[in-house]
Amino acid sequence: MTQIIPSLADVSDRYRALFVDLWGCVHDGVQALPDAVRALQDYRARGGIVVLVTNSPKPRAGVREQLTRFGVPEDAWDTIASSGDSARSAMFLGAVGNKVWFMGEEARDAGFFEPITVIDAPQTITRVPLEQATGIVCCGPFDPMVDPDVNRPQFLYAKQKGLKLLCANPDIVVDRGETREWCAGALARLYTEMGGESLYFGKPYPPIYDLARRRLSALGQDVPDQAILAIGDGVHTDIAGAMGEDIDSLFITGGLAAAETKTADQPDEDALTSYLQREKMDSTYSIGHLR
Repeated sequence: MTQIIPSLADVSDRYRALFVDLWGCVHDGVQALPDAVRALQDYRARGGIVVLVTNSPKPRAGVREQLTRFGVPEDAWDTIASSGDSARSAMFLGAVGNKVWFMGEEARDAGFFEPITVIDAPQTITRVPLEQATGIVCCGPFDPMVDPDVNRPQFLYAKQKGLKLLCANPDIVVDRGETREWCAGALARLYTEMGGESLYFGKPYPPIYDLARRRLSALGQDVPDQAILAIGDGVHTDIAGAMGEDIDSLFITGGLAAAETKTADQPDEDALTSYLQREKMDSTYSIGHLR
């Protein structure tokens, strides 16, 4: 049974490191959330370590640039682990072959194909039309406002060819300000439902947690799992991932599940309990907004 808490500071002294989701927790896709920024700054000032663990398909450098643009200061975090970096490593190791059909927004996602140096002898990846592809790299929809179902014809062809789809962002939707958008996870889900094979590297799947731990170790920190708190607003990504990794979690109810949990400042306890039971999830703690 989750415990509703008034602030991060009420429990954060129990943990040496935080794995913190970004979208819906630290920013809203447009600008930083001031209370969340202050909470992370205060936690770091007391000696805690903040690892931003995001399902963004961007490499770490791209996430950092985005944070600066949104107004998230660098003293609110220590390092970044992105689904994009985890998925890029798999792509350059040949997970979907070396001729790929790319799905995403060109201006936003071009950094996914930048050369990689963290693995030995990376494959040369060439972007080709679907008819010539050995696999699919999906950073997101071509248009995030269009229903993923429009991709059925291409997916039927790809499934018949036996192509694997590498999903660089398992999120189904995100809220950009007040607007809800489709993400790569919605496309991967559709492809899987149609009988295709999708490969995932972000939350709630193990590769991104392995990356987050490596990034933590690179800071010279050996932190046991029981001293890590995962924070996020997605029950099927952040909370499910924490449960799978056997680490404690703080559910931000005022994000994707604000309506279901009747969250204004704080969630309605009965609505929160009903929602978590319906989704077959549980978090150690819950709070309306990160603060």
